[in-house]
Amino acid sequence: MDEHNMVLNGNKIGFIGKGGAGKSTCLALLAQTMRQSGYQVCVLDTDSTNVGLHLALGIARPPRRLIDYFGGMVFHGGHVACPADDPTLLPHATIDLKQFPSDYLSFNDSGAFLLLAGKLADFGVGAGCDGPLVKIARDLVVQRDGQPVVLLVDLKAGIEDTSRGVLVGMDQAIVVCDPSTAGLAVAGCMKRMLDDLHRGAEPATQYIDSPELADLARRLFRQSHLQQIHVILNRVPDKSSEAYMRRVLAKDGIEPIAVIPEVADLRTAWLHGKPLPTDSLGAVLHTALERLESESAETVGAEK
Repeated sequence: MDEHNMVLNGNKIGFIGKGGAGKSTCLALLAQTMRQSGYQVCVLDTDSTNVGLHLALGIARPPRRLIDYFGGMVFHGGHVACPADDPTLLPHATIDLKQFPSDYLSFNDSGAFLLLAGKLADFGVGAGCDGPLVKIARDLVVQRDGQPVVLLVDLKAGIEDTSRGVLVGMDQAIVVCDPSTAGLAVAGCMKRMLDDLHRGAEPATQYIDSPELADLARRLFRQSHLQQIHVILNRVPDKSSEAYMRRVLAKDGIEPIAVIPEVADLRTAWLHGKPLPTDSLGAVLHTALERLESESAETVGAEK
């Protein structure tokens, strides 16, 4: 693929899903597919409770925590607070992988990079909430040698991070939907959130004492450049389940960009901490990437 036609360059894409839906699986699979297609890819792990994404990507050791690089969590005397409490932008949040300290960065054999915001378990009992990690997810911009990369962000399970405003820092979002009522509900909820953003919805600010900070929170929502919410159906056991999921999503005007079946090899890889195999899903994953590219190009063209 000609790099000048790589319409996703510079995009930050957040992965959302209920617990167990498989958002980390879909992220890891798409990261590898994007690398195969010639994209420069960086993964940002901001899921504060789930572990093992580095192994799924084929990386033996995770890098150091970005929360330490940016000055530590406010709960421990540091500088980084939850964006819902303090919407101030994270200083020095644009980084270049070529110049970034190597201990905060890992990469696999395919050349996909990994950054780690932090894990709550590392801080022990009474660590405080993981809101500061959401600010990293919202504000981080990644380049490599001055050129844009695709930043794939693994968000915490559920929609808690979205309620803290993380979506305003994304260009695209992918909801991973498993065959469950809760999974379908998350997809519909995300679609309505995007519609609300495009209609000019504002965040809750009544609890913020500073008028300046409240105004900043509202301004960030108004300036949001989130283009689209996409849906991937994951762990689908059969055609009947797929058809039902499609019917439910269609009521919210949602058409999935890909359907990933239940694959035993993926479960086994997670169990044993091995890189996720992509061989049997190559066609599905490339179709998903093509849909992301075409819909992104259509959105950019419409905005022009």
